[in-house]
Amino acid sequence: MRWNITRDGNAIEWLVTDLHTDDIEMAGFGCADVVKYGMTEEGFVLLHHPVYPTLRTRPNNTHASYQLDIPDSFMPRLVVNGEKAAETLTRVEIDGTLILECTAGDLAVTHVCYPSTKYRVTYEAVTVKNNGASPVKLTATTYGGEVDQKMGPMGINITEVFTDFADTVLESGAEYTYYITICGRVANEAPVNICPADEYRARIRNIERLITPMKLDTGNATLDTMFRFAKLRAGESVFDTMYGLMHSPGGFSYYAATWCNDQVEYAGPYFAYTGDDDLLEASMNAYRMYMPFMSNRYEPIPSSVIAEGVDYWNGAGDRGDAAMYLYGASRFALTTGRTDYAEELLPAIEWCAEYCKRKINEGGVVASDRDELEGRFPTGTANLCTSTLAYSGYLCAASLERSFCNEEKAAEYEAIAAGLRDSIETYFGANIHGMDTYKYYAECEVLRSWICMPLCVGIYDRAAETVKALSSEWLMMPEGMLTAEGCPTIWDRSTLYGLRGIFAAGDTEKGAELLMTYATNRLLGERVPYAVEAYPEGGKRHLSGESALFCKVITEGILDMTPTGLSTFTIKPSLPATLDHLYMTGIRAHGGIFDVYVEKDGYKVIRSDGKVLAEGALGECAAVKI
Repeated sequence: MRWNITRDGNAIEWLVTDLHTDDIEMAGFGCADVVKYGMTEEGFVLLHHPVYPTLRTRPNNTHASYQLDIPDSFMPRLVVNGEKAAETLTRVEIDGTLILECTAGDLAVTHVCYPSTKYRVTYEAVTVKNNGASPVKLTATTYGGEVDQKMGPMGINITEVFTDFADTVLESGAEYTYYITICGRVANEAPVNICPADEYRARIRNIERLITPMKLDTGNATLDTMFRFAKLRAGESVFDTMYGLMHSPGGFSYYAATWCNDQVEYAGPYFAYTGDDDLLEASMNAYRMYMPFMSNRYEPIPSSVIAEGVDYWNGAGDRGDAAMYLYGASRFALTTGRTDYAEELLPAIEWCAEYCKRKINEGGVVASDRDELEGRFPTGTANLCTSTLAYSGYLCAASLERSFCNEEKAAEYEAIAAGLRDSIETYFGANIHGMDTYKYYAECEVLRSWICMPLCVGIYDRAAETVKALSSEWLMMPEGMLTAEGCPTIWDRSTLYGLRGIFAAGDTEKGAELLMTYATNRLLGERVPYAVEAYPEGGKRHLSGESALFCKVITEGILDMTPTGLSTFTIKPSLPATLDHLYMTGIRAHGGIFDVYVEKDGYKVIRSDGKVLAEGALGECAAVKI
């Protein structure tokens, strides 16, 4: 592995001995910065690519966030005694900021890159130490200025570079720190003038805010550290837009927009466990954005609401988005334990339940044009993912209705779910390569990674054979699960759903083996430190929703937590033989704060006041009331 874990699991480091480049995305409310770094044959690489979600370009579509590479000619770089410093990268550390340690002759140069938490600004702090015996004169290649102008729908977008660098003579043993500020604005706004050191401290506080809930302690540094980074990446990609806070995937392309899979299905139900005000508000805004499309005509809701909430994208038709919403919104509402959220979301959940009911075909499953991969792979007229999401969504919606004493509606939803469960077996059940598992759609003759979905929603009729299929040579590769046998594409989202399902189905040891391989590759390998979107398609972009899915491998896979009411849930923990324990503390859900302690001889759920809410043997399901 290229990287090592350091600082008690709070960071990873690369001690540079060869040529290699990578990039990392960091985000705040006003700006994301994708920073490319490393060493090539030409030397040290450091390139900022800021993205400003609320500065739009034309046409104002999904990909219209104003963004650009900052040419090195606009970045103040060191000149030493009249010669541009030739820096050699020696060490990289990632802790939620990016720390690059270099040498340049007798100088030690450290670059620390981080975005503002609030503004359309990103920073690079540079510290120079003279380890030589003689003083050196420091100047800069440039002192900043306007980098770019681009016309947009709200005015002229401008990117500027500023620095507080001043020519100086650096004595032997002395240090000098200066800051580079990269700022985006519209022409009639004044540049942001905030202390970069204060913004660094704000970034560190924001990191702590995002990683503090749901502390994971398994004694396995790789798993614990990967979980820490996943919480950060999932939570940081929230932008303050004209609509309000919006969680978005990121990855160069997807900002100030929300999707029925990434935000509604993946991130929202995970954020419900954090109790974080900003993440809860961003999730609620995602659910709210689809409500205006829910008319009595029962036409498909769009896949995505874009451009700060003023437009939508529906280019793939009906992807099963209503099933995604039914599943995600009902789980979110139950898990938060907030009656006000539940009351606001209930009409939309009921609309999606009715829509899915109307889409049930003659085979008894829910029809849709596509799935969340938007036609990249065939899905027939009805696919397994849409029907299983609807099945689980109906069960959670029934629990939500029962929380408001609507027994008739709850019974109706449970009856629909029971019918779907039977039809999922008859419509999708199949023998492929001698394994009694599922076909992804009626005409499908190859294994697909999304056959994991029944396991993720508590349907275990074909669990053993489905786990065998998922971990077989036809799907499982060192990098993750192939989307379909015979194709080269790996999507982390289906890999992570698969891992979650394998654990929930009770195959703990197989799940642990696959999870540790995955976490080691993603955290310490060549593309770090987060889950990725897809490979080779997508270029392994670090989209935020995939990190939320990694967290759910623990909460909904190993711990198998399932909401059953605003203040109740079930839990069925497992513990791989390779782990001595699994402690998750500071879970803020169902109206309270609680911890889960899993050890070899069993588990306990303990409320923040010390009351034991549940205990049992491994693999034993318990009902918990906060």
